[in-house]
Amino acid sequence: MGKITGFLEIHRSKAKARPIRERIADWHEVYLPVPEAESRSQGARCMDCSIPFCHQGCPLGNLIPDWNDLVYRNRWPAAIARLHATNNFPEWTGRLCPAPCESACVLGINDDPVTIKGIELAIVEHAFDEGWITPEPPASRTGKRVAVVGSGPAGLAAAQQLNRAGHLVTVLERDDRIGGLLRYGIPEFKMEKRFLDRRLDVLEAEGIVFRTGVHVGVTHAAREIVDEYDAVVLAGGATKPRDLVVPGRELGGIHFAMEYLTLQNRRCEGDEIPDDQFITAAGKRVVIIGGGDTGADCLGTVLRQGARSVHQFELLSRPPDGRSPGNPWPEWPNIFRVSAAHEEGGERVYSVSTERFTGTADGRVAALHGLKVARADVGGRPVFQPIPGSEFAMDADLVLLAMGFTGPERGIVDELGLRVTERGAVWTDEEWMTSVPGVFAAGDMQRGQSLIVWAIAEGRSAAAGVDRYLMGGTGLPAPVRSGAAAR
Repeated sequence: MGKITGFLEIHRSKAKARPIRERIADWHEVYLPVPEAESRSQGARCMDCSIPFCHQGCPLGNLIPDWNDLVYRNRWPAAIARLHATNNFPEWTGRLCPAPCESACVLGINDDPVTIKGIELAIVEHAFDEGWITPEPPASRTGKRVAVVGSGPAGLAAAQQLNRAGHLVTVLERDDRIGGLLRYGIPEFKMEKRFLDRRLDVLEAEGIVFRTGVHVGVTHAAREIVDEYDAVVLAGGATKPRDLVVPGRELGGIHFAMEYLTLQNRRCEGDEIPDDQFITAAGKRVVIIGGGDTGADCLGTVLRQGARSVHQFELLSRPPDGRSPGNPWPEWPNIFRVSAAHEEGGERVYSVSTERFTGTADGRVAALHGLKVARADVGGRPVFQPIPGSEFAMDADLVLLAMGFTGPERGIVDELGLRVTERGAVWTDEEWMTSVPGVFAAGDMQRGQSLIVWAIAEGRSAAAGVDRYLMGGTGLPAPVRSGAAAR
């Protein structure tokens, strides 16, 4: 694949970012498009490695060496055909996926891996620019009606696959716009929403019906939806945030990350939000609790809003700069990472436990009180022990809780009496069906908080399960073979 000696002659090169001073003054994407010639050069680095471990790293089963080689050989139409064969939405994964495929790249054993994610994005953007991506409605219809609850990547992938099988698909979304976390969770500087709307236009032209303002289990009875359709796919995500139960949590100015990010995304969409309802970091001392991707999204957002200072706290210790002996290739590397938001400012503080908050006389948060901790393993479980004398207090006008999510919201689950796993996710069998016949689940709702590639892969697999349930067989691919095994 690629140029036989390409990995020896060509160094890894990724997309260039706009200058920090420029990009934190607006909401446009951080990274610039990669020139076509550079994408072809990077494709040449893909080795003839015999066993492409990048496949092992990708839940979608992307044909990565194939389209790397096709880009190198300037065969772009064939490249987008191979890419779309396994991935419905490469323009989203090419921007948002952490690229476990690159961590598994054979070249990464002793060199920098191939820029798989960047080449993927280059292929799909080239295809859109050339007008090669057009609606492809099914040739015939089965007459079967399927409802997909949730319009994030899992729901949209399931919807497109089921529509391709000829079923009449309706996507039900509780918000006022389609897209789920892609719309209101991902900041504009990571993915401008025009790239979401562009694909939604294609899906709608293919015959998928979108209904917004339908909160199944709240505004619309879940049982009525189940009775109305021949099958239902639940793809509502794991949107219940993990809370921080400490004294002072009730003070004003302490918010969940998604509450904060959603408001800014709405403003970027052009919604008029009164100042007294908007959460802003402008001129404030901000503390973000949580060191993951959501915390980084908050970091980039508060910097663009003009925060006075920003500290990002993480309970875990700082990861090593390189792989540890117990974390060998091709496992996902648990290493220290610097995102575009981290490059822009703020201070990252590790091994910190928040003990309480104190506030002003009018009930607003004024300070965070914490201490340093050391991790120990007790009975095979991590325990964080306080370090004596490490107590501290930090002034804070705004605190954002970005500690992840604990599972799906309970409305649909409780109304339908769905079986759940020990972790609170919706249980599914090997065909992705829940404990209620005809009701299926995919993505974070049945898996727990995870990656966009897993969501798309499970949406595709659940669609195959639905098609088999409705028709007795299916020609739809299923990249993840078992709903139960996926957990």
